Amino acid sequence: MTHLLDWLDIDQETWVRCIQEAQFCADYRDARADRFLGKALGLVFFNDSLRTRVSMELAASELGAKPVVITPGSGTWGFAWDDGPMTGGEAEHIREAVGVLSRYCHGLGVRLFAEGKDRQQDMDDVRLKTFAAASDVPVLNLESAARHPCQALADAAVLDRQFDGHTKGKKFVLHWTWHPKALPMAVPNSTLLMASRLGMDVVVARPDGFELDEGVMDAARRQAAAHGGSVSETNDADTAADGAHIVYAKAWGGFERYTDPAAEESRRHAHKDWRVTTDRMDRTDNGLFMHCLPVRRGVVVDDAVLDEGPSLHLDQAEYRLHAQKAILSMLWESGSRSPSSEDVTDPAQP
Repeated sequence: MTHLLDWLDIDQETWVRCIQEAQFCADYRDARADRFLGKALGLVFFNDSLRTRVSMELAASELGAKPVVITPGSGTWGFAWDDGPMTGGEAEHIREAVGVLSRYCHGLGVRLFAEGKDRQQDMDDVRLKTFAAASDVPVLNLESAARHPCQALADAAVLDRQFDGHTKGKKFVLHWTWHPKALPMAVPNSTLLMASRLGMDVVVARPDGFELDEGVMDAARRQAAAHGGSVSETNDADTAADGAHIVYAKAWGGFERYTDPAAEESRRHAHKDWRVTTDRMDRTDNGLFMHCLPVRRGVVVDDAVLDEGPSLHLDQAEYRLHAQKAILSMLWESGSRSPSSEDVTDPAQP
């Protein structure tokens, strides 16, 4: 049984095959219709969602599977996670809840954001791993405390197509931006690992105090070394943009939120000038803007960057659907071959 909790757990051949499958599904949206007829996919959303929820429901439906959405605390029992006597208000333990769902469904997706209370627990994705350990069917991470593999695959497929398979050596800037909230690190972590796995020259641009986890940085450096890229850091947003081919904006909170939230907030608010502006995009090498969405206009990025471009943010959102299909194929068809034109029912279908 294969789970998808983190792409670091998945071998290179499968990673490449999933990128190809996502692109195939983009070109021939109806080619995989009813591929998984009779299967059921449980989608457990502990946190809000737009792109992930809609794309997963559509992907399952278009492949013939039945999606079932569960929103704990809204129409279901509250779930307990800790060991020991359940003396609180929760009526059911997560082990029984997941055990039951895995008897009903052929796969489970779960969205579990960082709690922001215990740094190590969030970075280790303890709750996600607890969920997966209780399941007898494949589990798909729909965004956890530390990772967002669905977004990473969609972005990889977009970049691979944008550069005709030649992502190696392209300059990719992961650009921290100010945000009124201390957002989790799942997307920047997965984005960093994705770009380094594509062999890009990745620059993490962030103010002092907003470093990413050193374990993630080390993993990204190893990925880059293996695939012909590089990973570096800077606290200068302007020079980071120089010659960039991609500027990927993302806000995240500092680790100080776990020890001194007021200090983290004060430090974060001192960097409101960290926004992707048209002036910064002008410093790039005809660079493209990326963002996972939702995005705060005028806070994270200038309106003109989104509206006048060039920007890939809507391509990224579209590819979430195609990436979800590729992921479901990986989970339910272990060892499936790469797609080809022979798989297309109607080659004339756009």
